[in-house]
Amino acid sequence: MKLTVWTYEGPPHIGAMRVATAMEGVHYVLHAPQGDTYADLLFTMIERRDKRPPVTYTTFQARDLGADTAELFQSAVRDAYERFQPQVLLVGASCTAELLQDNPAGLTAALDLPIPVVPLELPSYQRKENWGASETFYQLVRALARPGGEREAGRRPSCNLLGPTALGFRHRDDVAELRRLLDRLGIDVNVVAPFGATPADLARLGEADFNVVMYPEIAGLAARHLKRAFGQASVESMPIGVSGTREFIHEVAALAGVDPAPALEDEIARSSWYARSVDSTYLTGKRVFVFGEANRAVAIARVAAEELGFAVVGIGTYAREGAREVRDAAARHGVEALISDDYLEVEAQIVALQPELVLGTQMERHIAKRLNIPCAVISAPVHVQDFPARSSPQMGFEGANVLFDTLVHPLMMGLEEHLLSMFRDDFEFNDAAAPSHLPAHAGEPAAEAIVLPDHPGWTPDAEKELRKIPFFVRGKARRNTERFAHERGVSVITVETLYDAKAHFGR
Repeated sequence: MKLTVWTYEGPPHIGAMRVATAMEGVHYVLHAPQGDTYADLLFTMIERRDKRPPVTYTTFQARDLGADTAELFQSAVRDAYERFQPQVLLVGASCTAELLQDNPAGLTAALDLPIPVVPLELPSYQRKENWGASETFYQLVRALARPGGEREAGRRPSCNLLGPTALGFRHRDDVAELRRLLDRLGIDVNVVAPFGATPADLARLGEADFNVVMYPEIAGLAARHLKRAFGQASVESMPIGVSGTREFIHEVAALAGVDPAPALEDEIARSSWYARSVDSTYLTGKRVFVFGEANRAVAIARVAAEELGFAVVGIGTYAREGAREVRDAAARHGVEALISDDYLEVEAQIVALQPELVLGTQMERHIAKRLNIPCAVISAPVHVQDFPARSSPQMGFEGANVLFDTLVHPLMMGLEEHLLSMFRDDFEFNDAAAPSHLPAHAGEPAAEAIVLPDHPGWTPDAEKELRKIPFFVRGKARRNTERFAHERGVSVITVETLYDAKAHFGR
């Protein structure tokens, strides 16, 4: 364990809370100290939910450790059952309470409550948030799902949408977009879970013909259980981007035995038109670094490379469970994968690769702003601005339009910086004016040069001179200058070094 300022994932009980909060009729009793109640703010402040999570904390304090904390837990369980009257009760311990070894499962069983109780064994010091959500959903499905009967003659094929949770990045809007796509294919949605589902809905999961695993990091384990138990096939391809959505439609249609044409005819993807336009040449070859949840990072990197013509110079994930998929994707792009949950390693990789665009999480947003690189958030963890009031899916054809805006606009806004450099002597402009899409201090010279192994540093004057070069070739100018300096043993780049390199490469 190490102290960190930022973390990509919370402990596994946060994942359990995401599942419990997404559902109706479920309550979670969490054996936890007083400080662990901070988790409520994730849902009420960041996701802006209108009610607090269905969680009861034992909130023991230091003075309680010398007494009977087991009795404190049982009292909390009794009170939660009597007050909230849940249909199913989840019980478990937070990372701190886990050290007490009070056995929440056994203590709850001794109370003999008249409802199903699902105990959660979530190893807080070995696993993290997404794993906790996956395990919680799996345990609920395993305990509650029942087999369905034969499909009635004339009934449309049906499927379950598995994986959306509370605090999920664009989950609400992705569900609405996939419902629309499936309806165009003539396929009914049997159950969406855990988002909006009740325990009775989970019992009906077996009635569907197949499952759509929207988020494998959450629902992959439960879907494999449903395949073993009920023989239900699963669709795991992610409908992200135009190509991904088309592939998803064909896969679903083949599994359901329906014609894919109606959904394909609905395609209104502006990125496809833009890719055929003259303006798209501006984007071709833009260097992009992609980092986030594994499945999301792989899908977004594909969109960036195949649909927008970007050059993926780096890809990575903080989720070690998805390392294999990210390494496979990295090999396809001809780069090395970064598997790390240390944001300082991610920052060092960004500095080393010098991308022209960063696609990442809330963490990378902060890193990119400090490094004066355009950035777009494409994956959790995210902040309040990434839970918009409007519909903003990432899946389906409309999701492809949202992604197009997300990936292209940070680069297009960079034109403002270029105009500032062209007209810096105009009375309406000045050297202190910074581009509006970057932080207010972006136009100021760095206080000190960033020096990495094998990379020369830059003096503030050299950095200032470099910013006079149009942004769309600035990255190349920086790389050429650093190569020039490195080959000549120059450790710090000055204005003179910059112009010497320009003359050398201009020959």
